[in-house]
Amino acid sequence: MEEINSANVFPSSFQLFPLGDAAIVVQFGDTISEEVHATVRAFSLLLEAQPFPGFIELVPAFTTVTIYYNPWLISQKGRYDPYQSVVDLLLPLLTQTYQEPHELPSRLIEIPVCYGGKYGPDLEFVAIHNGLSSEMVVSLHSATEYMVYMIGFAPGFPYLGGMNSLIATPRRDSPRPAIPPGSVGIAGDQTGIYPLQTPGGWQLIGRTPLTLFQPFRQSPSLLKAGDKVRFVPISEKEFLNRKELAHES
Repeated sequence: MEEINSANVFPSSFQLFPLGDAAIVVQFGDTISEEVHATVRAFSLLLEAQPFPGFIELVPAFTTVTIYYNPWLISQKGRYDPYQSVVDLLLPLLTQTYQEPHELPSRLIEIPVCYGGKYGPDLEFVAIHNGLSSEMVVSLHSATEYMVYMIGFAPGFPYLGGMNSLIATPRRDSPRPAIPPGSVGIAGDQTGIYPLQTPGGWQLIGRTPLTLFQPFRQSPSLLKAGDKVRFVPISEKEFLNRKELAHES
């Protein structure tokens, strides 16, 4: 099946192509930007509000939305080409995405972080790599308002855009086998937060006492795509106090 390109139909181009026999990918661009991200979110909200028969779930990413569907159920509706049927069902939503303005909900969430020391063992390396002091790295990292572009890699792991290029640092040569939950790291020109204990190769500069992922809550992930994040430096004493309060609750 050939990909569908509608560059001549809509103000912005998109492409649709199959992913296996039970999913379709809608690609809205090939660069990471707030404009493309807004289109991804707008389309995702429309599809969630108007799901088609056989729809299972959608997974938004930096520039794409992947839609999973039940091909057997769609074929039972008298549609013998499930992929083309889903394409036909999605095109009106894509038209609506580009032609109607959308109010996109957004939250600003402050993430307290204890930087350096045992909580951020790579802070000094990041500073030396960029010819800065550790204090300047903390200042630059916490001065930015970040956009949550997507949740991925591990449950609740936010990929954040907007980090100052002055503190960009490559990943570690040797990944750590276990990263403590709440660790804040840098990899290239991105920053993120490890919600769970997992292996990882990001440069760790701090840790938050907040729990980013709680599977038994109605909304398991603290952060969602479209949220804005600001890091707030705190002392070790405040970090421990907040951890204790979180444990008691």
